[in-house]
Amino acid sequence: MLRTPKRLLVGRPLRTEQLGDTLLPKKLALPVFCSDALSSNAYATEEILLGLGLGGVALLRLAPWVALAVIVLLAVVVLSYRQTCHAYPGGGGAYAVSRANLGETASLAAASALLVDYVLTVAVSVAAGVANVTSAFPALVPYAVPISLALLAVLAVMNLRGVKESGTVFAIPTYGFVVVVYLMILWGGLRVAFGGSLHAESAHYGLHAEQHTTGLLAIALVLRAFSQGCTALTGVEAVSNGVPNFKRPKSRNASATLAIMGVLTIVMLAGISLLAMISKVHITDDPSRLIGAPAGYEQKTVITQVAAAVSGGDHTILFFLVAGFTAAILVLAANTAFNGFPILGSILGADGFLPRQFSRRGDRLVFSNGVVILALLAGLLIWAFDASTTRLIQLYIIGVFVSFTLSQAGMVRHWTTELRACPPARRGRIRRARVINAFGALLTGLVLVVVLVTKFTHGAWIVVIAMPLVFWMMKAIHRHYERVAVELTPGDDAVALPSRIHAVVLVSRLHTPALRALAFARASRPSTLTAVTVKTSDAEVETLRAEWAARDIPVPLVVLDSPYRDITGPVLDHVARLRRRSPRDVVAIFIPEYVVGRWWEQLLHNQSALRLKARLLFRPGVMVISVPWQLGSARTEPEAPPEPETPPEPERPTEPGGGRPVLPDAGRGTVSSGSGG
Repeated sequence: MLRTPKRLLVGRPLRTEQLGDTLLPKKLALPVFCSDALSSNAYATEEILLGLGLGGVALLRLAPWVALAVIVLLAVVVLSYRQTCHAYPGGGGAYAVSRANLGETASLAAASALLVDYVLTVAVSVAAGVANVTSAFPALVPYAVPISLALLAVLAVMNLRGVKESGTVFAIPTYGFVVVVYLMILWGGLRVAFGGSLHAESAHYGLHAEQHTTGLLAIALVLRAFSQGCTALTGVEAVSNGVPNFKRPKSRNASATLAIMGVLTIVMLAGISLLAMISKVHITDDPSRLIGAPAGYEQKTVITQVAAAVSGGDHTILFFLVAGFTAAILVLAANTAFNGFPILGSILGADGFLPRQFSRRGDRLVFSNGVVILALLAGLLIWAFDASTTRLIQLYIIGVFVSFTLSQAGMVRHWTTELRACPPARRGRIRRARVINAFGALLTGLVLVVVLVTKFTHGAWIVVIAMPLVFWMMKAIHRHYERVAVELTPGDDAVALPSRIHAVVLVSRLHTPALRALAFARASRPSTLTAVTVKTSDAEVETLRAEWAARDIPVPLVVLDSPYRDITGPVLDHVARLRRRSPRDVVAIFIPEYVVGRWWEQLLHNQSALRLKARLLFRPGVMVISVPWQLGSARTEPEAPPEPETPPEPERPTEPGGGRPVLPDAGRGTVSSGSGG
């Protein structure tokens, strides 16, 4: 029923051998894996200014230095992850590095941090993109949540179509954003170099400090601004997670893509920050703190204010290009998570820390279960936080820096191990690599502490709770799989045949499905065979007995009394009696069932059978066998005509010395013989 709409949305299935056709060259890998890191330039400077703005205009002078500190940290992390791409070409990023070098606990801590961060990346990116749209068109502000959810659905569908196809579609907005931002930086730099002046629309507004900022409070605000500016580092780890999706040579292409992304991001962050300072952008969480701002003033984002200052107003082509491409790449930044989350989920699923379904590719050779789960979780966050970037971003980057720190600590251990076994000629290079990772681990560890301290009361506590919950969930799933593996390990008696098989066919009335179930049960040649019906109406039972005798069915009919008209209980009691008499035997229950083609027909049929099956499945030594009968609505091809000849009757089972056929004791029910007696 859903096949045609699914094919229209997702596309035709791909064969497994076509997996090589979906691998990415560098020009497509950049928009697929780096859109998150590139898009962070749209709000990293804004986050720095928001943090410093709490101390008033005086602290804003430190913005270039805070941006410089973020750039240094970004460069170190990029260098570190380039080494990870070469050392662990199988992907997995921080999880793979931590598991190989720091053990299972550290690897699951990194994985839980990344999984939470990927969900937040999607929510923040989509909300930020919509915020830029509503910044240019304020009338859309009340519709931010439905617009965000609609864009999220589009992203999910595009990623279900395949990594390469989504990369082709998303390449234009990503490269378009880079081009227009570089044009803005170049044009702004030329104007300043030739003596021009830049003035943002908020430049002539003052800024109230929340309180008098000196000494330790000023340091705390600077640290908070630095931690908020570190959002520029989000998405760096995505390339190392997705190395398997690159064309060969995978590690070299991934490393080169990471280097290109690092250079582009550093230049954009530095350029936007300098232009924001030159044009005197003032921004705050609460517009009422802007001195001189009119009542009801709606702030534009920093990047759109800079674009307006550089281009000469908010009605210029450059302004609308910057606003449009910024909104597009902020939404598409979620695409990085839509690639990273399913890949990491597939690795965790293969290792038994997430459900195995996460490790299986869908029709389009993508890990579709991961895509769907990510979209659902991110949509829930967007709805819960009203698509507010300000509220969502407080939860951001904690998971990033947990994974950064563990990954680089793991790489230090990796290089130390390599150093012991490598020839002397390579030791110098390995020592340099270890120093880079050690320095990176130290820096990201310090930033993690700063982020936790400065953001904890602003909402980061939610992430601090969420990550241990995900960690515990993965441990619980792994323990379950291990217990099941032990249970399913074949023992010495695993291939031993049961002593006997007692077949029981459930019959309510004598129609075609019941006759088919009887024929199938007889063809299986069990040790004993009976048909069982539950007596809820005297008239129905007498009718069934009469039809049974008229057809001369060579199977005993057992009638189970049910004074309270319950069907399930008497059948369960009958099966229990058979099991008590012969604990080593197997009881096989044949249940005729209708197969329907319409969902509402399922409500009209099979309800008793479903309840009974649900109870029987928990009984040891009992097999439940469904005998389907397709109703007309479910038939996709015509049924084959019946054979003209009647097949010979199978031999009735007999007692071990020959003699009469074996008929089981019917217990407290009534037995009708095959001859109607």
